[in-house]
Amino acid sequence: MASIATLVHELIAVAAELAPDTPALSHRAQRQNYAELATAIQHNAARLREAGLLREQRVAIYLDKRLETVHALFGTMLAGGVAVPLNPLLRPPQVMHVLQDCAASILITSSDRFSLLAETLANCASLRAVLLIDSAAEHTSLRIELWNAGSMPAASVIFPRIIDSDMAAILYTSGSTGRPKGVVLSHRNIVAGARSVATYLENTADDRILAALPLSFDYGLNQLTSAFHAGASVVLLDYLMPRDIIDALAREHITGLAAVPPLWIRLARCEWPEQATRTLRYATSSGGVMPSQTLATLRAQLARTRFFMMYGLTEAFRSTYLPPEDIDRKPGSIGKAIPNAQIMVVHEDGSLCAPNEPGELVHRGSLVALGYWNDPATTAERFRPAPDQAAGLPLAEIAVWSGDTVRMDEDGYLYFLGRRDEMIKTSGYRVSPNEIEEALYATGLIAEVAAIGIPHPVLGEAIVVVAMPTSSSTAELSDELMKALRPRLPSYMLPAHIALCADPLPRSANGKIDRHALAADFTHLFEENP
Repeated sequence: MASIATLVHELIAVAAELAPDTPALSHRAQRQNYAELATAIQHNAARLREAGLLREQRVAIYLDKRLETVHALFGTMLAGGVAVPLNPLLRPPQVMHVLQDCAASILITSSDRFSLLAETLANCASLRAVLLIDSAAEHTSLRIELWNAGSMPAASVIFPRIIDSDMAAILYTSGSTGRPKGVVLSHRNIVAGARSVATYLENTADDRILAALPLSFDYGLNQLTSAFHAGASVVLLDYLMPRDIIDALAREHITGLAAVPPLWIRLARCEWPEQATRTLRYATSSGGVMPSQTLATLRAQLARTRFFMMYGLTEAFRSTYLPPEDIDRKPGSIGKAIPNAQIMVVHEDGSLCAPNEPGELVHRGSLVALGYWNDPATTAERFRPAPDQAAGLPLAEIAVWSGDTVRMDEDGYLYFLGRRDEMIKTSGYRVSPNEIEEALYATGLIAEVAAIGIPHPVLGEAIVVVAMPTSSSTAELSDELMKALRPRLPSYMLPAHIALCADPLPRSANGKIDRHALAADFTHLFEENP
């Protein structure tokens, strides 16, 4: 009888036990079945133990998307360590912040990336060794070794005992202010998320899932874990242009694709050949609100594909999903709670909101993370006792308070209104930027847009819209947009300023529109002249 995975690395071991010859992982011309992948992870775990890794020590992984990245992630967890995947787009100062904040013991990287960090790595006091996946290097104060130079047979290594409540990974996520903070995830969190998502997506061993998102992003990591839970195959892809994704869908016979809304917006403007859509069984969107016009365009282009609208946060992986059959019945909804989670909408005092009353989304269940690494103050703000608990419960259950404003209709379907730190406070009103953006997308004149709040001496905040037109802009386009918005929005939601740009809007490392970078360009727009 096959085992059941309770730890993250066991997802692969169980799949290898059930179907060792099934394709598991590929990157360009490289291919591994589940037996080969399980063996590679065992060897990499042994290599980390040989390098001196102790239980619960952190291993930073700074690589592009490749087989070795997956081996390092899961090998770290098998060895009893805590995987800290770094987005390959991060620059040396950002990498150093993460290394120092999590007190990394080992860094796994490539020689070219190491050369960018070499001068500053001496400032990371906790760092014991650097393991390079390709070629040797030297450093004045650090031990530098080759990743594949270990001599300890995996079969002879005794790995530490791990249980599902132990730390498995730390994912660094950008906040509205300050430097990125590390969300600590347990084995239980990650496995529960894999099982839940694979259940409602109906993943099977026949699926071929394209991993186009960063593996340092919770949404991207979940592509791996949900696929491995189902014994499916994962195709790793680093793309430069949306066309690269469409080409990969056709070439690799992909059945499942995940993307964030800014990427879906770009994909919706592409031509989709029949070869790219033939096998695509489902597509998912999370990390923001998908414009309704974009979704309509994609559904027309991919008539055989089932679209799942999802909502999640790193502190709880996924929280809700809207099944494809409900998209037309509940337009704009982020759906209901995923399997094995409860989602509540609450007032600031913790009392439950009435139907259609805006409130904060609170998530309880096995996906709730362990808190923020080395940050008890922020942890206490976001990880608090769950609302509506039994009075006699001696130990309060901890839920994650998302900071996102939503409403729940009479049927229990949720609608995203805005992130608390992105809501615009103007003329005494709280305005969701998503509502303004949706109205602008509906004009058909805008390819990308972000609405932001900028300090204003009278209004508190004024609404500024930054937009990239679908075609070359004209002097009259701002007037056309305002004319189109007036029948759609109340006066207090109309932008005070529309800025047009020829290039795509700035992105965060996870592909989302970087509103805070945009806001910095307009901070002084409404300052009164002395």
